[in-house]
Amino acid sequence: MTQSSSEQPLRIQVEGHGEITAQEGERLVLALERGGVDILHRCGGVARCTTCRVEFLEGEPDLMTAAEYDKLTEKELLNVARLSCQIECAPGMRLRPLQTVSSSGLEAGKAPAETIMPEPVWTTRPGASTEG
Repeated sequence: MTQSSSEQPLRIQVEGHGEITAQEGERLVLALERGGVDILHRCGGVARCTTCRVEFLEGEPDLMTAAEYDKLTEKELLNVARLSCQIECAPGMRLRPLQTVSSSGLEAGKAPAETIMPEPVWTTRPGASTEG
């Protein structure tokens, strides 16, 4: 199962940063950076840490990667935050970055790849509207 990547421009509302433009299917962490949000990411966008986490105010995707699920579960952040390196941009997103370079005083790590890494295995997040 994969999410749509039809390359349609869309707008994402980012608390404290206004509106950014992204492409549908683009990695959220990259869209945030390109939109001027200094989102913190330390592991290179491979779901080995939780520094790129965001909180969805609206439009949280129902799908999540198994890597994101596993890391959020390990760090006791499941149903609290999402990893922007593991999310594809979609219409209707409104979110709050939870860690930025400027708020943390840390430096960002290696730039994330254009595609979600590791190779995404999609699952439905707990509490998603598509669950029975």
